[in-house]
Amino acid sequence: MTARIVAVVGPSGAGKDTLMDAACAARPDLRRVRRWITRPAEAGGEDFHSVTEAEFDALAASGAFALHWRAHGLRYAIPVAQLAGTGTVLLNLSRAVLPDAARRFPDLTVVLVTAPPAVLAARLAGRGRESGDDQVRRLARADFALPDGLAVRQVLNDGTPALGLVRFLAALQPERV
Repeated sequence: MTARIVAVVGPSGAGKDTLMDAACAARPDLRRVRRWITRPAEAGGEDFHSVTEAEFDALAASGAFALHWRAHGLRYAIPVAQLAGTGTVLLNLSRAVLPDAARRFPDLTVVLVTAPPAVLAARLAGRGRESGDDQVRRLARADFALPDGLAVRQVLNDGTPALGLVRFLAALQPERV
């Protein structure tokens, strides 16, 4: 049996990391992939593996990444090694890489986490990781359309973390046939 792959996508500030961490704490059958990012480790935010551009290039060339992409001036990757095993694996992906993910994982489940613009703006400002200009650019991309042909489950994360978690866990339930 192989792992069930769930792509968690949504605009910056929607709360994807918070919901994935809470879901993994609540359900031992869930596990989250730790992304590799060309961002300094001291930048904070999600738990990620910091790599240089040169390291990233070498790893990508060696086939170490199942998926990789550019977003917000950084490079992101999902390592192949973390996808092995069973259970449900949560991938924090860019919406732009979903076509590649769907080709790589034909049974891909997509969960779109959203929040109203005012909530996104407040969360981005509160985390203090991006400049004001970066926040504006991220907010401008908040309504980025998803590729056609994907089955998408939507989670509105506009309230408390506990309410968001309930909605997120409901979206992770397998389809019943």
